[in-house]
Amino acid sequence: MLMKYQKGVGMVEILVALLILAIGVLGFVALQYRALEASAESASRIQAITLARDLAERIRVNRNAFSVYEAQIQTAADQKGFKTNCITANCTDTDLADFDVSQISNRAASSGMTINIMDCQNTNNRSCIYVAWGDSSATNGPNAGDCTNGNAYNANSTCVIMETY
Repeated sequence: MLMKYQKGVGMVEILVALLILAIGVLGFVALQYRALEASAESASRIQAITLARDLAERIRVNRNAFSVYEAQIQTAADQKGFKTNCITANCTDTDLADFDVSQISNRAASSGMTINIMDCQNTNNRSCIYVAWGDSSATNGPNAGDCTNGNAYNANSTCVIMETY
């Protein structure tokens, strides 16, 4: 009887190579998904920082009406509209604060974000601008949806805090 030696590749070797290739492709897909997720999160953080910086600059320009900014931004009804269009008319400090809060709140809402001004924790009468998105709210408390709990961010919260005036 003659012995024949195998030439080429056997079916088992091909299946093992395909399995290794499939695992590699799945790893690459998971890596791409995580990269897209991180990219979306960084875009949201940039938008939130831009909103907070814009509000801080508007407050700096109109410092006399800081209490109006605080009160207006915490009242949802006051965030939607404004009494005087300060682009086309002269405004008082209060009217300008009303106009600014309306503009910032509408920009935040169009990006799926909420914005708030609250006292910073463990500071000497400083205020912080909270900007939150996703399932988080721009609040301080022990609940899962709150941005912070005291001095620390809550787990899985998606928000940015900027210390201001």
